[in-house]
Amino acid sequence: MTRVACIGEAMIEMSLYNDTAALAVAGDTLNTAVYLKRCAPEIEVDYVTRVGTDPFSKRIRDFISSEGLGISQISVDPVAVPGLYAITLSESGERSFTYWRSASAARNLFADGDFSMLEGYDLIYLSGISLAILPNAVRLDLIAYLKASGQRVAYDNNHRPRLWNNEQAREVTAAFWSLADIALPSLDDEMAIFGESEDEVLARFSSGGQSGALKCGHSGPVSLGERVEQSYPAADHVVDTTAAGDSFNGGYLAARLRGKSQGEALRAGHALAAKVVGYRGAIIPKTAE
Repeated sequence: MTRVACIGEAMIEMSLYNDTAALAVAGDTLNTAVYLKRCAPEIEVDYVTRVGTDPFSKRIRDFISSEGLGISQISVDPVAVPGLYAITLSESGERSFTYWRSASAARNLFADGDFSMLEGYDLIYLSGISLAILPNAVRLDLIAYLKASGQRVAYDNNHRPRLWNNEQAREVTAAFWSLADIALPSLDDEMAIFGESEDEVLARFSSGGQSGALKCGHSGPVSLGERVEQSYPAADHVVDTTAAGDSFNGGYLAARLRGKSQGEALRAGHALAAKVVGYRGAIIPKTAE
């Protein structure tokens, strides 16, 4: 059985609509883990994070378990609590976020320098956010561990400038592009991190030899590592773009891990993302899929 470890921060999500708020559980790599598992139930997907002992932490663990994800690699912090974020939407469905995560338990993940919980997995998936919340020394130790372990790595550059300075973001992102077996960058994030134009980002990845997908929003992905010429239909209805990239990653990885072709994986990722943006919140109801 294929085993995948997704590393990151599970948060309480508050979606604001008019004068009401709905609470859920989400987080960029958690969103991907959920969609990966839903698309490929036969794949063993564990979520690696750290939570507290409070009721919201229990809600997070219960939600992760309810989605069929493994919780054996979730450690418990006796003091810290989960992070919280609020989604505010524009009329076009574009989202903006407000975060309360400075005391997040996930910031203490791997604080003891022990990465043994990652052993035995066929694929390690993580993102720029997974790394940005960690102390820089822990990031560098994690990079060293992954290089030495020889495990396959999938990486999404998901960038939140407020979490780290741009010099660190460039250094760590460049390290992961040289390390990743499957690269899942977003065009706008690459432009922000490296100060490049769209053409410069496209040229860099075209010559880099990475396998994966460069996500370019509603126009669809650009294939990396293999030439694929195909079109991608636009979403029928856009309500909330939260988790568009995360869900693309889940659909794409599920197809790749099932042995589908690059073209099929790209279409699967795009189709899932196009469906997800038609609903509010990061993780849509199972019945909607």
